[in-house]
Amino acid sequence: MTKAKPFAIPKQAVWDAYKKVRANKGAAGIDEVSIEAFDRDLKRNLYKLWNRLSSGSYFPPAVKAVPIPKKGGGERILGVPTVADRIAQTVVKDYLEPVLEPVFFEDSYGYRPGKSAHDALAVTRKRCWRYDWVLEFDIKGLFDNIDHDLLMKAVRKHTNCRWVLLYIERWLSAPFATGEGIMEAREKGTPQGGVISPLLANLFLHYVFDAWMRRNCPRTPWVRYADDGLVHCRTQTEAEKLHQLLAERFQVCKLQLHPQKTCIVYCKDADRREDYPETSFDFLGYTFRPRRAKNWRGDYFVSFLPAISPRAEKALRQRIHDWRMHLKPDKTIEDLSRMFNSIIQGWI
Repeated sequence: MTKAKPFAIPKQAVWDAYKKVRANKGAAGIDEVSIEAFDRDLKRNLYKLWNRLSSGSYFPPAVKAVPIPKKGGGERILGVPTVADRIAQTVVKDYLEPVLEPVFFEDSYGYRPGKSAHDALAVTRKRCWRYDWVLEFDIKGLFDNIDHDLLMKAVRKHTNCRWVLLYIERWLSAPFATGEGIMEAREKGTPQGGVISPLLANLFLHYVFDAWMRRNCPRTPWVRYADDGLVHCRTQTEAEKLHQLLAERFQVCKLQLHPQKTCIVYCKDADRREDYPETSFDFLGYTFRPRRAKNWRGDYFVSFLPAISPRAEKALRQRIHDWRMHLKPDKTIEDLSRMFNSIIQGWI
């Protein structure tokens, strides 16, 4: 008689998770096993992973630390799990996400099914016409500084599933493996690059910011995309007071507002003629600022509108430069369209 596994994790859940990881592609982790290499012994690899997950004996390997350049300069450390670990994380994410989605609020847009950056930009555009002031905030190093105890408290509030709790705790404590082969222990944060990390970060910020705003400022609209957020205010005084309150709130939750990326902006247009030092802000690759627009009669006026930000535009130009089009004289226009159309359409 076969002994039952401690955790009832369906094999189908592992298979479905594998198909998602396969579709997303991605680099190899610390074991240097690519998706193609994993596929060579797919049946055995998936069975072994399911067996370990179901028995409670699965321990995540170290996360490969990969430095990537930031658009504004400097580097960000991206954590790359192994292919098998990405599948395991997807199994947990697929279980937990349907539980958390009904809890999250409408104005949280980042890394959520059925929501996009364009949705966040559209609602921001409309609100900038109705509210004179915007408090733009950015959380300094969110993924590196999430407190594990506070996060697990939030997870336990929504599930008592033993294997979900067990593996999330193990992922949070899995070390970073640097390029020099050094293992760095982690006592806080969740790796940016992990499959489960965006969901956990959204849950953490749901209680740190979203629910706090609904309790304390129920009539003040806001929008959040991961660690980037905006709050629309009626007056400068309201924005300044909220700035102070948010700084205190984040500090209590062991996070910090980014001092350079957090500011109060006046949404200047044809009807708002006062002069203030800040009349523009960047959000999700767009710069919102006073721009010339045309009304239905064909008359020009000043409106507060978004357009591609200079930093995003520079990144696009660099990407096109890196294509080295002048070194492809052997390619037909049809060849070039197959190579680059999907990227260009995404930009449009």
